[in-house]
Amino acid sequence: MPIITLTTDWNKEDFYVGSIKGKILNQCKNAQIVDITHNIKPFNIPQAAFILRNSYKHFPKGTIHIIGLKSEWSPNQNHIAVKYDDHYFIGADNGIFGLLLKENKGTIFTISHSFSNPSFPEYSVFADAACKILKGTDIKDLGEPKKQYNKKIPLRPTIDESVIIGKIVYIDSFSNAITNITKDLFERICNKRSFHIFVQSNTNKVSKINKTYNETAEGELLALFNSLDLLEIAMNGAPAAQILSLDLDSTVRVRFL
Repeated sequence: MPIITLTTDWNKEDFYVGSIKGKILNQCKNAQIVDITHNIKPFNIPQAAFILRNSYKHFPKGTIHIIGLKSEWSPNQNHIAVKYDDHYFIGADNGIFGLLLKENKGTIFTISHSFSNPSFPEYSVFADAACKILKGTDIKDLGEPKKQYNKKIPLRPTIDESVIIGKIVYIDSFSNAITNITKDLFERICNKRSFHIFVQSNTNKVSKINKTYNETAEGELLALFNSLDLLEIAMNGAPAAQILSLDLDSTVRVRFL
């Protein structure tokens, strides 16, 4: 069954969700529509990119992903369709594709449209484009080819031989704080040395990596590498980011001894 996913910053109770689903099903009665999330913070492009980047690869090849986020057309922000890794992505060229995909890889086309409803392009443009692809239209027939999409530069950790300085890039629904420090980077710089992980300040310190949350006493600060192989700061049974006032871009510093 063909699949179309939705990732938006709409509240799921708003009429937008029902409208776009109804339009898709009117055109593509056999489509399976999957909500990845409608709980992106308004206009938060990095959050949407993080969620979709770590979700899309688990869907079957050929899945079409509609991105409803900061989507209004402007001369500097086209609507585009991208074929990448045997998946299709439809959204506004607002910088999200540079965070979502790797190094301008993929086939990129602008989407031709008449602006029948410019304030709701997900309904008037993206749904139509998704159904055309689902029905067999080649992506190149949606519009003009485009060499590259607008890029936002992802946050990278700062490193030297004894220190990694990373940032919080995502906070999940349990208030666990996920950093941009990968397991591979950590192990390469660590080289079997002891270490301290400082979260936001020298007061909040962890000196071991857990395999599970419950290795640490309830309510205590901990660090582990999660299912994405990213360093995660958490508390066993407590909302770490909330208690420590962590937010996106909060600093996590690893010092190797």
